[in-house]
Amino acid sequence: MPEEKSYQPETLAVRSGSVHSQFNEHSEAMFLTSSFTFDSAEQAAKRFIGEEQGNIYARFTNPTVTMFEERLAMLEGAEQCVATSSGMSAILALCMGLLKAGDHIVASRSLFGSSINLFNNFMRKFGVETTFVSATDVAEWKAAVKPETKLFFLETPSNPLTEISDIAALSAVAKQHDVLLAVDNCFCTPILQRPLDLGADIVIHSATKYIDGQGRVLGGAVLGSKALMEPVYSFLRTAGPTMSAFNAWVFLKGLETLKLRMTAHSAGALALATWLEAQPNVTRVLYPGLPSHPQHDLAMKQQTTGGGIVAFEVASSQGGGKEAAWRVIDNTQLLSITANLGDTKTTITHPATTTHARITPEARAAAGITDGLVRIAVGLESVIDIQNDLARGL
Repeated sequence: MPEEKSYQPETLAVRSGSVHSQFNEHSEAMFLTSSFTFDSAEQAAKRFIGEEQGNIYARFTNPTVTMFEERLAMLEGAEQCVATSSGMSAILALCMGLLKAGDHIVASRSLFGSSINLFNNFMRKFGVETTFVSATDVAEWKAAVKPETKLFFLETPSNPLTEISDIAALSAVAKQHDVLLAVDNCFCTPILQRPLDLGADIVIHSATKYIDGQGRVLGGAVLGSKALMEPVYSFLRTAGPTMSAFNAWVFLKGLETLKLRMTAHSAGALALATWLEAQPNVTRVLYPGLPSHPQHDLAMKQQTTGGGIVAFEVASSQGGGKEAAWRVIDNTQLLSITANLGDTKTTITHPATTTHARITPEARAAAGITDGLVRIAVGLESVIDIQNDLARGL
């Protein structure tokens, strides 16, 4: 597509990165094949050693996956995207491609539970240590840097408390110490936030969430410069945490409506968060679009809207802690009780016993995840119906 960089995000989400076959199909094709044939033995040899570009084997080359990679890279403003089988495999590919034994990570303690477990339980086995710090206190990141520190890793907004990290400020610290900054942009997508424009080196996605948008398939992505993505791609080519062609095709269709959905998710979440603040049995509401959010001003500077995730704590008068939160969840009849998010259907979960159940109670406490906390990913239903559903338990 000519002059791609001059187009608006919603146009890029529909049109960019398209590769058409000799059949001139209008909708992107699915290439459901494990391997590709060559015109000659010489051509095969050239492709395997990289002297000639072309498809080889679907573990690391597939035209449908390439279409998705190119489209997401264009939306994020990245030189290259490496698509993976899930969001967690994207983080693993990042670590395995760019880190080695003896390296050190500084990470926000406000991360998805599986991300914390990956750093603590698995990267540590390979000699990579992690120090966890506040998502919002830049001074803690500065103090945690060691000579062997190679990576800063954070989510903003964080899961589930929607804490906002100052990407530009952390980028300045990282560059001062020759450290890479990786930002998980799952909650915002490139429609609401572009971390590379704010100084990040790498962007991570769980495409499973908003990029799909309908809870159908799993996928992940790592994005950055070609120089940084080369070792990440090399790991994927060797180890094979590969995105399937079918899933890539689903994500391409998801990207086409991403702008519309993120706008609607954000509007619904703001309305729900405002309503929740007025409920007597709710003690705290966490949503970046609310003026009461601790990092509201920063969120509105980094993001175009507040996003679709709302977290709130149930009052102790409701029975306290887990019992009160579970009562709210179990009395819903419309919302989906599931830990997934980014769906057209609104989902509700209890982070302390689901997404963060496998980390220690001390780690949950340090991250601010209380037993009374409930997380809602606002879908595309009527906000009035969502409010009425929650009112049963509140």
